[in-house]
Amino acid sequence: MIITYYGGEFFKIQTGDITIAFNPIGKDSTLKTSRFGANVALVSLNHDDFNGADQLSYGDKVPFVISGPGEYEVGGIFIKGFPTETVYKKEKRINTIYSVMFDNISLCFLGALSDPKSIGSETKEGVGDVDILFVPIGGGDVLAPSTAHEASLLFDPKMIIPMYYEGDGKGSPLATFLKEAGNGAETLEKLTIKKKDLEGKEGEIVVLKSNAD
Repeated sequence: MIITYYGGEFFKIQTGDITIAFNPIGKDSTLKTSRFGANVALVSLNHDDFNGADQLSYGDKVPFVISGPGEYEVGGIFIKGFPTETVYKKEKRINTIYSVMFDNISLCFLGALSDPKSIGSETKEGVGDVDILFVPIGGGDVLAPSTAHEASLLFDPKMIIPMYYEGDGKGSPLATFLKEAGNGAETLEKLTIKKKDLEGKEGEIVVLKSNAD
């Protein structure tokens, strides 16, 4: 599995010829967007910052778009979506937390979550064991660094990938998040990982550099 970050909450997850995209940035967003072909697009919240699935049609690939709670199976990929309430751009909205089993690795994507208290026991039980957790840490419209760490602990993941933040210097959301977590982080251009690589890990943090165009 290869995980590539494109800024905001936009990720490409690729195994062989199959590509999943999380929260693709729309062309009308103020965030930089990128284009590539995807088989599946997952949208947590209906906003230009996350709903750019139309940017993912390339060549013979047209994504199957999932944009809300429910259970799905697409080409052997098992996906569950769980509703949470959030406030984004000063509007109360429904944010979907996604649990995805892909390449025998359990992914959990928190989306545009703003309050960990909106994660109910049914969601935690439904998500189950988590190998890799994607958590927003930037504050403002999403979780603040301290509450992001609190939310991460709810799922006891083997690995954590922070998203939706700017900067990495002293006093930045990333620096604060790492301080809250109490451990360092590995910084990579992209993450290449197999299930066996996750054995024995507990909350290891991997920071991915943005590959946005």
